[in-house]
Amino acid sequence: MNEKPEIEIEKKQSDFSQKISETTARKIKAKSTHTPGVWFGLSMMGIIGWSVVVPTLLGTALGIWLDKHYPGTHSWTPVLLAAGLILGCWNAWRWMNKETKDNQEKDDE
Repeated sequence: MNEKPEIEIEKKQSDFSQKISETTARKIKAKSTHTPGVWFGLSMMGIIGWSVVVPTLLGTALGIWLDKHYPGTHSWTPVLLAAGLILGCWNAWRWMNKETKDNQEKDDE
C-alpha cells in the first residue's frame, strides 16, 4: 500500500518535469527566432511593388514602340500594358506563395 503513493508521486514529478522542459524549449526557440522589423516589411512591399511595376512599364514601352513603328487599326499599348500588369501580378502572387510556404516550413521545424 505504501508503493502506490510513491509511484503516483514519481509519475506526477515526471509529468511536471516534462512540462517544464517543453516550456523551456519553447522559450529558447522563441528567443532564438529573429522577428523581422518594420524595415524588412517595407522592403518586402517594395519588392512586390517593383515586381508588378517593371513588367507593366516594359509592356507599355514595347506597346508604344510597336505603335510608333508599326501603326495599325488597333493600339498595342493598352494590350501590352494589361499583359504586363497581369504578368507582374502573377509574379508577385507566386513569390508571396513561395515566401509563405518557406515561413510555414520554418515554423514547423
